[in-house]
Amino acid sequence: MTTQSDSEPRARTAASLWRTPLGRFRALALAEGTSYLLLFGVTMPLKYLAAMPTPNKVVGLLHGVLSVLYVVLLIQVTLLHRWSLARALIALVASLVPFGAFVLEAWLRRQPEVAAADGGT
Repeated sequence: MTTQSDSEPRARTAASLWRTPLGRFRALALAEGTSYLLLFGVTMPLKYLAAMPTPNKVVGLLHGVLSVLYVVLLIQVTLLHRWSLARALIALVASLVPFGAFVLEAWLRRQPEVAAADGGT
């Protein structure tokens, strides 16, 4: 059972992600990664195995928009935080690999300079 005090730190952490460009990038990476998994794990099987193309169109459009935003925010964060080309390319490749965005976000969270730039979240 979750108490009010148990959920407050989690809610504050999620809300604080949106305060900085790096936090927005990390949150968007999670959304983009989720849409990727939904697209390939749920809606494509529905389209091809159950003849239901509509969910694939909707999630596909959402994933496309999130992917474009991911690249835009990646460019912004790379320039703002002076990321190396290698780090930027790793982040770009992470968006193309299933579960890559989740691995990237966890890796970023452990980077001291990322935590400091993001306000310690």
